Amino acid sequence: MLKRVLSLLLVLLLFVLAGCTNSGSSSKSEELSAPAEKVELTISAAASLTDALKEIKAAFEKENPNTIVTYTFGSSGRLAKQIEQGAPIDAFLSASKKDMDTLQDKNLIAADTRVDFAANELVLVAPKDSSLHIDSFDKLSPEHIKQLAVGEPESVPAGRYTKETLENIGLWNKLQDKLVLGKDVRQVLTYVESGNADVGVVYASDARISKKVKVLAIAKSEWHKPIVYPGAVTANTQHADQAKAFLKYLASKKGKEILGKYGFK
Repeated sequence: MLKRVLSLLLVLLLFVLAGCTNSGSSSKSEELSAPAEKVELTISAAASLTDALKEIKAAFEKENPNTIVTYTFGSSGRLAKQIEQGAPIDAFLSASKKDMDTLQDKNLIAADTRVDFAANELVLVAPKDSSLHIDSFDKLSPEHIKQLAVGEPESVPAGRYTKETLENIGLWNKLQDKLVLGKDVRQVLTYVESGNADVGVVYASDARISKKVKVLAIAKSEWHKPIVYPGAVTANTQHADQAKAFLKYLASKKGKEILGKYGFK
């Protein structure tokens, strides 16, 4: 009788142990099969990069399915100010060296991640059906135009480059009464597309994506500082690895091909 009871207890013990083993295996299996948590990467970028970055987002996310890219577009100066004020940004893509330098001087970017990934040109544009014949910036005349749309020089890099250009050819002061200021380069483009300005100064990449404007002239490179686009990971990001991966993709052959497609050098 005692032997029968002991045998029954032994069988029950083996069932319990087997159940524990299967449970443990199941838990480990579930852990291994659980999808990796997705990371949302927030990137502040110059407005002139809008179209190119939308295509780069799709290509990057396809190769990095656990990273979701979200953009904040605007003028580089205003975006830099937002980062200074503590905005939760993972990477900054500027249309000017100056705004990136400001953040670097304040230790708000990881300097070792900084990379120049594109360049651009400054162009004078008019509505597609315009009858104006101005083939050089130095031929801009207050008598020939009613409005000249430009970016705000204090916060919009394209506006700063425009001011430098017009100062170097002696026209900045003469054209003050004609200026229509835009909050970023895309607003300047819109002013010209809509006919609210006779002419405007934007980047070559902006003119390229618009079917409503034509390029009248290209500014000589010696008239303004080099138009270079630097990118960097912010110092306070919680997603440094993913932000670095995005910058690496941006500067890669694939990234450059997409940027070139939209008129960037």
